[in-house]
Amino acid sequence: MATDDFKSYSDMPAAPSRAPFSITPHDSNELSIVPKALYVGTGGTVILRGVGGNTDVTFKNVSNGQVLDVRAQYIRATGTTAADIIGLA
Repeated sequence: MATDDFKSYSDMPAAPSRAPFSITPHDSNELSIVPKALYVGTGGTVILRGVGGNTDVTFKNVSNGQVLDVRAQYIRATGTTAADIIGLA
């Protein structure tokens, strides 16, 4: 078993991800976990709704390997062209 020298520290929004997970965009399903941020492996457009938002927003020209510092509730399939999206939770 690996030694975790940081296990006694509390998790915070600015702390590194402890449980990254793959995201498959969907038009109506909420994410099962609200991530701290999103990692976009293959760039493009990402359409999402933030956890406290009332409307969707469009992130255009997201680069390969870019991290979006946003706590998303939805990642929409329609209009999202980016791929390999990882939730950083």
